[in-house]
Amino acid sequence: MPKTIVIMPAYNAAKTLRRTYEDIPKDIVSEIILGDDCSHDNTIEIARSLGIKVLKTPLNLGYGGNQKMLYDAALKEGADIIVMIHPDWQYDATKIPQLIAPIIKGEKDVMLGSRILGGKRGTLAGGMPIYKFISNRFLTLCENLTLGLKLSEYHTGMRAYSRKVLETVPYQKNSDNFVFDTEFLAEAAANKFRVGEIAIPCRYFSEASSVNFVNSTIYGLQTLSVCWHYLVDKARYKN
Repeated sequence: MPKTIVIMPAYNAAKTLRRTYEDIPKDIVSEIILGDDCSHDNTIEIARSLGIKVLKTPLNLGYGGNQKMLYDAALKEGADIIVMIHPDWQYDATKIPQLIAPIIKGEKDVMLGSRILGGKRGTLAGGMPIYKFISNRFLTLCENLTLGLKLSEYHTGMRAYSRKVLETVPYQKNSDNFVFDTEFLAEAAANKFRVGEIAIPCRYFSEASSVNFVNSTIYGLQTLSVCWHYLVDKARYKN
């Protein structure tokens, strides 16, 4: 059985961390590592009480910077498959076995948990803000046209990668902000990795983390920038 490590980039996740942890299937997950990005609550204390390995950033690294630290740690621990999930209990961690199954079988290299494939429970009827739904659909269309991965969603907080992907993609060069995930998928596409997805029910509630409208707008513009640079680089290499 491949060694599967779950990583959780965390910032003020004290209210939801325990519920996220309890949903993770311990029979197939070898280790759980949480990266605390200078939280102001008791995220670290709760994580340690649950037996979760905690890595604390020396200063606020940002969402992407936190992931870089965690992927480095997971690879050092000998992970064959790394699952990234937000510790805000928004994504259904009980679906991890289904998420990683195509990687174990050698059919996929990257797997995403899609809220869109999850139907009503993952979108507007499930509580997704309408501006996020619209931006999600627009950006996903742009990314599909650019990257050609034919995905229902690119902007999910539940992902799985094979070790080979993390050893190939130069993720340390990526942004320290939220656009890190988009850059990662662009690099995966450029390296011809096989990317798949499964439906993941999603929860929206007051304690769940959420990016505000301003930051969502910045993220959207950064995502479009990634698409543009991908096309420019692709054209350059063709010539």
